[in-house]
Amino acid sequence: MHSILYRRLLESEVSRIREIDRTERVRIGYRVEADQLIRMDVVWDSSPWKTEGDEHSIPYMTHALEDILAKNGIVHGAFDGDRLVGLAAFRPHLTDTMAQLALLHISNGYRRLGIASCLFDEVVALAHQSGATHLYVSATPSESAVGFYTSRGFVWTRNPHPELYELEPDDIHMIKPLEANP
Repeated sequence: MHSILYRRLLESEVSRIREIDRTERVRIGYRVEADQLIRMDVVWDSSPWKTEGDEHSIPYMTHALEDILAKNGIVHGAFDGDRLVGLAAFRPHLTDTMAQLALLHISNGYRRLGIASCLFDEVVALAHQSGATHLYVSATPSESAVGFYTSRGFVWTRNPHPELYELEPDDIHMIKPLEANP
């Protein structure tokens, strides 16, 4: 494997998300029930990107990334050679004090190599630069996603952002307080 190169993506490159292999075998998931976070056994296998349709399609994701950039957001990519293998999208000013990690995807075969951590650290730095005191994420309700965010200081919130909750009611909405002096 080549060394991984990290860089900001141009708007013209966001459709390269299609290069990321989003497949994943998920056997532990989470749901919110009666104001509690519940762990459960599941069979949620993520398929490759669809060519059209819902939130798991290339056109939908491309549009979502373009929308983030239009709101002064930033998209960072991780490259193995010329192939995009990871991506993080940052949205500043979700609220007056909160920024958003809007998207974090790492290609199957590249997970657990530190790529997500590097992209996450970049988003935290951007959040600090934007003046945010908190970082918000609506996490896929899988053990890998919830575990990753929990290990980085996120906690589940009982008061999700209304707009984001409406878009992703099954996600686990989490907030991370940011240190005053990173």
